[in-house]
Amino acid sequence: MSVLQKPETHFPPPWQLKGEGIILLYRFPKKWINDHPLIPQYLKGEFKGGFGYLMLVNYYDSNVGPYKELLLIPGKFKPENRQSISHIIVNSESSTQNGRYNWGIPKITLPIIWESEKGLDTIGVGEEDEPLFFCKISYKGITFPVSTKILPLKLHQQWNRRSFHTEPRGSGWGKLAKIESLKINGKRFPDISQFKPLFGVKVSPFSIEFPAPSSITELQ
Repeated sequence: MSVLQKPETHFPPPWQLKGEGIILLYRFPKKWINDHPLIPQYLKGEFKGGFGYLMLVNYYDSNVGPYKELLLIPGKFKPENRQSISHIIVNSESSTQNGRYNWGIPKITLPIIWESEKGLDTIGVGEEDEPLFFCKISYKGITFPVSTKILPLKLHQQWNRRSFHTEPRGSGWGKLAKIESLKINGKRFPDISQFKPLFGVKVSPFSIEFPAPSSITELQ
């Protein structure tokens, strides 16, 4: 049986989080996902398609305090036909350690800056001399409701020889958003800049709950 190290300061689920975020919706090519060297090995050859998401989140409030994150969900994978977070970066080591332990989410910790002016967010991820990700996202228009009831998240994660199933639930208010500029270090994060998003939304404010996993299974 594997040993998953409990964080020194453990914040167990459920987590209640509030903040603002940007969601970009994609459909990534199967060949690109299956052949990409940065996609985790347990997902290779398992891609089923569905919507992919790039998310940028600025949590004002969480169980581990305020933090920011960048994450990629390429789509759905066999055999569970669930989504999987393939890459996620946060600027809180407590979020990283607890996210791995609670839900098998493969977080890493790096600096993140998030600057906002009217109708425009500028976000940078990584060290200043070697940024991993940089974007400018604009947003405008009337607000509309956004909810996981419309686009549900059913996550399957593997971490340290354990399999986790979790179904976050959230809602908020959105405005249409679009990419003004996007630069990605393709050696450190899958370079999705070659693909055009189907849809973009800035959600502010929003709240989301990460419950305890519905199942945790030891892998052989």
